[in-house]
Amino acid sequence: MEDSSFTGLPTSHLLGSVPAVIVEEDKTTKHVVPDSKIQIFPPAANGGDRRPGGYQTIGTPTETFEQQPTNNWRGFFSVSSYSQYFDVDTDAVMTRLISSLNPVGGDFFSKIDANPDLYGLIWISTTLVFVLASVGNLATFLMQKHGESSTSWSFDVSYMNTAAWSIYGYAIVVPVAYYFFLQYMGSKASLIRFWCMWGYSLSIFIFSSFLLLIPVEFLRWIITLLTGVASASFVALNLRSYIEGNDLSATIIAAFVLQIGLAVFIKAWFFA
Repeated sequence: MEDSSFTGLPTSHLLGSVPAVIVEEDKTTKHVVPDSKIQIFPPAANGGDRRPGGYQTIGTPTETFEQQPTNNWRGFFSVSSYSQYFDVDTDAVMTRLISSLNPVGGDFFSKIDANPDLYGLIWISTTLVFVLASVGNLATFLMQKHGESSTSWSFDVSYMNTAAWSIYGYAIVVPVAYYFFLQYMGSKASLIRFWCMWGYSLSIFIFSSFLLLIPVEFLRWIITLLTGVASASFVALNLRSYIEGNDLSATIIAAFVLQIGLAVFIKAWFFA
């Protein structure tokens, strides 16, 4: 009886007693989030097409810092766009220079196909400008001495201006005109290759300018015509091989006549 009375007393306050452990059922509801990927704005304007400019997924590589393609017109006026056309060694320039002196080769485009350059255009044109201005003045001096003229000779500075606009203008404008014309006619055309060929075609005029120092008018005209025919044949034959398969004979003849016209202009203006 007494024992049963003690069992009913609370014992949780006694020293050494162990409190009862109450286990409560975890009723927390777990929400399962479906597998999804966070999207970054702005949204794509092409109906969800995951291309650059649309949604981009975190964790996937973006193209934000990749180099974007340069605008065509910006590249046209950028100096760095033309740096590759000046990456040419001396051996290649000499090979092309020698090839330009062969009027019947007709294989110049095959030699520059892998790496056309603008170095020859700039270097040859600039050299020809200075040669015409200096040698032209020297030729007039020799002609006056040969004719025993009593008039005093003076250096004509206008030769430099005339040589600059005529040579640079011819070397740049003529290839551009042929490029747009052939494009209009549906034929293949490369402006860089045209600039390269016409630039090297002027090299023969540098050598012939020194021969025109001979103070004999008849020989000067012979040298002028031979130089013009050689340069014209180089341009015409290579142009024909480049646009082979297209009936553009008038275009080739026009290129031949233009080179002859340049030779006559050089003789009449600088070595009169």
